[in-house]
Amino acid sequence: MITKKYLDDLTYEIIGSAIEVHKIMGRGLLESVYHKCLMEELKHRKINFQTEMKIPVIYKGNSLDIDFRCDMFVENTIVVELKAVQEIIPAFEAQLLTYMKLLKCPKGILINFNCSNIFKEGQKTFVNEYFSKLS
Repeated sequence: MITKKYLDDLTYEIIGSAIEVHKIMGRGLLESVYHKCLMEELKHRKINFQTEMKIPVIYKGNSLDIDFRCDMFVENTIVVELKAVQEIIPAFEAQLLTYMKLLKCPKGILINFNCSNIFKEGQKTFVNEYFSKLS
């Protein structure tokens, strides 16, 4: 059973993994490089994930052919979106919240590797109504 504590612990591991990647690789690389490195770090920590997972879009019972893909879907419970940009803009947050809604996912993490400190400024965690319903 998924609980808030389980998701919080998993969030801690994901952010810790991003910090480890950032510590080793530094800032200034392409998002794709950080993506591959984070995949390796999560594998090392034995955390299951899907990468570039296609997100289904259902409208009035019909599945639409829309190519939404999240960077990572960790343990089928947390959407992770990666960036390597100068600043996080509201559109990135909206993108993550949309993916969370479409996947009925309780938690999401937006990680920007182009920063000085992942913990302080390079990550933002989001929860939604699915999270509030958990014990």
